[in-house]
Amino acid sequence: MCGIVGYIGKEQAAPILLDGLSKLEYRGYDSAGMAIYDGKQINIKKATGRLKVLSELTHDGQTMPGTIGIGHTRWATHGEPSDVNAHPHFNKDQTIAVVHNGIIENYIKLKNKLQERGYEFCSETDTEVVAHLLDYYYNKYGKDPLTAVTKVIHRVEGSYALGIIFADYPDVVYSVRKDSPLIVGKAEDGNLIASDVPAVLKYTRDVYFIENEEIARLSEDSIEFFNVDGEPIQKESKHIDWDINAAEKNGYEHFMLKEIYEQPKAVRDTISPRIKDGKIVIDELGMSDEEIKAIKKIYIVACGSAYHTGVTNKYVFEGLARIPVEVDLASEFRYRNPILEEGALVVIISQSGETADSLAALRLAKERGIKTLGIVNVVGSSIAREADKVMYTWAGPEISVATTKAYSCQLVAQYLLALKFAQVRGLVSEEEMKNYLRELEMIPNQIELLLEQKQKIQKFANRYVAAKDVFFIGRGIDYAISMEGSLKLKEISYIHSEAYAAGELKHGTISLIEEGTLVAAVVTQEALYQKTVSNIVEVKSRGAVVLAVTNEDNIEIEKNADYVIYVPKTNQYFTNSLAIIPLQLFGYYVSVGKGLDVDKPRNLAKSVTVE
Repeated sequence: MCGIVGYIGKEQAAPILLDGLSKLEYRGYDSAGMAIYDGKQINIKKATGRLKVLSELTHDGQTMPGTIGIGHTRWATHGEPSDVNAHPHFNKDQTIAVVHNGIIENYIKLKNKLQERGYEFCSETDTEVVAHLLDYYYNKYGKDPLTAVTKVIHRVEGSYALGIIFADYPDVVYSVRKDSPLIVGKAEDGNLIASDVPAVLKYTRDVYFIENEEIARLSEDSIEFFNVDGEPIQKESKHIDWDINAAEKNGYEHFMLKEIYEQPKAVRDTISPRIKDGKIVIDELGMSDEEIKAIKKIYIVACGSAYHTGVTNKYVFEGLARIPVEVDLASEFRYRNPILEEGALVVIISQSGETADSLAALRLAKERGIKTLGIVNVVGSSIAREADKVMYTWAGPEISVATTKAYSCQLVAQYLLALKFAQVRGLVSEEEMKNYLRELEMIPNQIELLLEQKQKIQKFANRYVAAKDVFFIGRGIDYAISMEGSLKLKEISYIHSEAYAAGELKHGTISLIEEGTLVAAVVTQEALYQKTVSNIVEVKSRGAVVLAVTNEDNIEIEKNADYVIYVPKTNQYFTNSLAIIPLQLFGYYVSVGKGLDVDKPRNLAKSVTVE
């Protein structure tokens, strides 16, 4: 959740840290800070609020000279947002500075033991324990930083990615991780650590992905790696092909709007390489036809919007491949003690590939001996590395907290997977497959057509800036679309919004409908048109205003809806990829109309790396 950046090299560190932290703002934060060694001592500056407060405090880093440093954006877990609780944290003499992403679960026990030894604490955080624990082992074991770090790893429990500098060793930065993401970048004029790739793209494309309980030691011109016992290990770097402009706004007011408009390209990039000579080829999947035929049940496990793609694709997998599918929230999957039988496949979906609950679900499945497949956007991420098989979505960097293009890529990746499974299992004919693939390849162009309705949707959204409650309804796949449309609205506009299976309205929910309440009805499934129209009539009779999102040939709906957005006709299984576009734009323009921070909504983080 928090963002970490570290640098050591020939350049001034502070401006590089500020720039790197700005690329991690999407992770969510409430305060920021830096620790820079100036040749004599470690200087620390911390500030509550947005990164610009720290930037102004340090005059864009100019008042913090030095070529080695660590920086941090904090998302509060232990202790309220404040200057004192902000990172970096340090030992009493301020000769060791630490930044931390994660949660130290046994920090109270460790804190008590340290206090018994005379250590004093000034913050409410779990991270300060790490700083004092490093101090304790550093002094106990001959002032050797590597030994101190390994001793700390053996003592702390929980998740962590740490960046550490020692005043006695001003030519090195140490980092270590367990269950929280951390990368190391090798640049021409120095080396970096960071929580995510966008923070280093400006300086390097060659990165190392740090595994659990691995330690990195960076100097100006070298990078060394060690295991938990301090023994040297070898690692290979990966080259990142992302376009650096993908992490910039490029003239758009917000990243979210830019990423909405990047969806045609992202979806095309995810689909096109996988369709060859009328067949679906997913090279990185590495599953034989025999393995696919042996799958008896699929569990789709994810969080947030990724979970909603799974809800959609339950219908797609079951309809096309005739494989039973269960969809689970990752945060609940482990705790229901799922019955995972031989022949099952657990599919973990995550944009970042670092989502803590999803990783835990993946590890549970592997412990039970069940095959796992990760659908992720970040190459080399933890889920990509730990899953038995992987399928990448080629969305590129997604900066806005509210996902749009990654969501759309997750949808089409699963369409491809379901069609692949159906093809292998002999459930679609050659002619049917041609039709499906033709429809799939049309989706990017159809999204472009929908984006041309931007002004029309903006005009309607402006009418509901002051809305208190909005309800989304639909049936079947349309219900899954409604779930995502509702989430988009609530997370960036702070308007109470709920999605309901339209048929459930009469079982209690309809009591919430009153004069002027906005109800967004998604009506794209032909077999369910009349059923959903009946629900629209029900809410209209109770004073609701109805926004309908439907297929372009369903003009009869104008008799019952107050406002209609038409989407191009496509296969019934693929309608989510089109119907979600106007709902994304609606949520975006409501948020803009309210003057809110669209890309960084309050209390939210892009990548939830703690449970």
